[in-house]
Amino acid sequence: MSTIVPFRALPLDLEDVVYAHGPDSARAPGVSPGTTEEIALEDSALFPGTHRRIWIHTPATIAPGDPTGVVVFQDGGWYLDPEGEVRGGIVLDNLTASGAIPPTIGVFVEPGTRRTSAEPGSEQSAEPAPRQRNLEYDAADDTYARFLLEEVLPLVRARRSILGDPRRTILCGGSSGGDCSFTAAWHRPDAFGGAICCLSSVAQMPEGNPYPALIASTPRRPLRFFLQIGQRDLNHNQPQMNWLAENLRTAASLAEAGYDLRIELGDGGHSPNHGGVVLPDALRWMLRGPVHHA
Repeated sequence: MSTIVPFRALPLDLEDVVYAHGPDSARAPGVSPGTTEEIALEDSALFPGTHRRIWIHTPATIAPGDPTGVVVFQDGGWYLDPEGEVRGGIVLDNLTASGAIPPTIGVFVEPGTRRTSAEPGSEQSAEPAPRQRNLEYDAADDTYARFLLEEVLPLVRARRSILGDPRRTILCGGSSGGDCSFTAAWHRPDAFGGAICCLSSVAQMPEGNPYPALIASTPRRPLRFFLQIGQRDLNHNQPQMNWLAENLRTAASLAEAGYDLRIELGDGGHSPNHGGVVLPDALRWMLRGPVHHA
């Protein structure tokens, strides 16, 4: 049976496109808000000297002790904010209540922040230093994957019953958060089933985008990827550091290798708006049935 897609006129000006959120991104009548618990991770063995906040969001339809899947969101505060573009907690509440996805909690992880030492003899306390977001998120090695598996998810398991099935443990992030989501899944397909990557910043990874070559030269891994790409992303018409072109190259490599892949190409620039709007559909697609390959 064919899927009928409603007609939508294409905008003539792509520079300032804003997508309207759908019903799954707003509080639904009759759906009770879930509970959100905040955890302070005061230090990290893998990112020494950093501290960060983590939030565990549990939809109200999940009973205590029930085993659940997990979506790990990078840039946790932005992705959890009920007034923001993504509204991850609201989306999970609605989709679990309707049965559109199996019982799934959200784990919202902030990038690390370092504290500088006060000047000698100064009475001023240590002040927050800029977060080391790019250092953690844009790296191509397995450090961030290990950080999630060795430091973050054990904190979650101490509070919630989560499944060990990688198909029910997925990652989500935008911009550099899309980089580390893809990278963590790539390095640890035994633990993560795939990633939702929105406007990934693979163009700015320290040694350049490694994935087209790696995907082509590595046996296919049991991973599923949802890539949201913007036609007016950063440097979209430039010969170097082109966010649009690098995301398209990654998508093409995944397609050629036969990965379970969905691409959502939107208009507009480097904004979380479109990725937030499509999050409900991305979760439905990611959490459907077993991973398959063409």
